[in-house]
Amino acid sequence: MSEQGPELRVVEHLSELRRRIIWVLAVFVAALVAGFIVAGPVIQYFKRAPIAAGFTWNVFGLGDGLRVYMQFAFVIAIVITSPFMMYHIWRFVSPGLRPEERKAAGAFIIPAFLLFIAGLLMGYYVLFPMIVGFMKKFAVDLGANTTYGIAQYFSFMFNIILPFALLFELPIVVMFLTRLRILNPIRLRKVRGYAYIVLIIVASMISPPDLISHLSVFIPLIILYELSVMLSRVVYDKQLKEDLELDKELDAVDDGRKMPGSSNEE
Repeated sequence: MSEQGPELRVVEHLSELRRRIIWVLAVFVAALVAGFIVAGPVIQYFKRAPIAAGFTWNVFGLGDGLRVYMQFAFVIAIVITSPFMMYHIWRFVSPGLRPEERKAAGAFIIPAFLLFIAGLLMGYYVLFPMIVGFMKKFAVDLGANTTYGIAQYFSFMFNIILPFALLFELPIVVMFLTRLRILNPIRLRKVRGYAYIVLIIVASMISPPDLISHLSVFIPLIILYELSVMLSRVVYDKQLKEDLELDKELDAVDDGRKMPGSSNEE
């Protein structure tokens, strides 16, 4: 029976993983249906936004209309499902964590969701208008009519703002990895120069090729990185304090055992 113990535990873990995946998929499908229902008014809102002022919308393929609806439904479903998915990930991995790690991981769910929403908003209202304005200049210089395919426009928009929103998860990821003792502020400061180079490359890839646009994207990314270092420092200092208190408790227990007349002394 003891030989089957590990195998049974693996089966139990896989069964639990399967059950949680089914729950997440069920919520995602329900959110996808709801997103498809409300996609129409949401699309109209984005079409009337100042960013798209003066655009002439066109559909170049029979499936483009459905494609736009599905794009918005998918993004809406991702936003709705993400906190639910993070919760189930936490519940699945929490049995393998220590109590303080379990508590810390659960506390990251809501901030991670809020940062993702903040990244979407900043990507759409700050980064995307700069890129659209830069691209429109080329059409004006060519003397061409600004006629846009609606599917191509929104695909371009999501390709910009979704990766940018994921970058806003950096502070939460760093805090979580610090809590698990994989990262610490000392390591983050050592690799700061390399991190800045990576952020410069990312900023240049997702922003128009001019200095103002690069700085407008690079500076928020730098702030996110420095915020991550500060939060890592807070978590790291708390860990050092906890370790010090634990060492004092262990020393007190050892001193008690060494005292004359203790029950452990022969």
